[in-house]
Amino acid sequence: MISISETAQAHFAKLLADQAQQTNIRVFVVNPGTSQAECGVSYCPEDAVEDSDIRLNFNGFDAVVDTESAPFLEEAEIDFVTDKMGTQLTLKAPNAKARKLGDNASLNERVQHMLETEVNPQLANHGGQVSLVEVTAEGIAVLQFGGGCNGCSMIDVTLKEGIEKEMVAKFDEITGVADITEHQAGDHSYY
Repeated sequence: MISISETAQAHFAKLLADQAQQTNIRVFVVNPGTSQAECGVSYCPEDAVEDSDIRLNFNGFDAVVDTESAPFLEEAEIDFVTDKMGTQLTLKAPNAKARKLGDNASLNERVQHMLETEVNPQLANHGGQVSLVEVTAEGIAVLQFGGGCNGCSMIDVTLKEGIEKEMVAKFDEITGVADITEHQAGDHSYY
């Protein structure tokens, strides 16, 4: 699930030497599966380990992961690097914002995943987001916009020139997109 480099393991072991016996590290994701997902690492005393937690054994310590964060930490990498600016711990979790899809994921799951990983991070710059309502029998992806997208004067361009083009190119089953949002302009909208 999580790969921790030898240098990062040595760094953790050094830090943990100054902590109480049997202290490990906890790797977690706050707001997993959303565009606001953030990964973190903290100390984890033995009495803070839950029965449902997953323990990963490393050199001299365990990394503890809660079950909610686990699917979002698939393929995560922790490293301790030294460069011209000094040293830093890096945590890369490519699936933190959206759970990794299985090989047998449905069309709805694949479309929603695309929206979460490719479209919503761009819309978040404007305070907006989009979600999939359904895919019709005719292959139309019906979308619902929210946040700053609701009432935005550029929504038609975003829908047709952005999302629809990407979605039709990516999924053979998708023939177009439709927006069911009742757009109301207001202070929340981005212009």
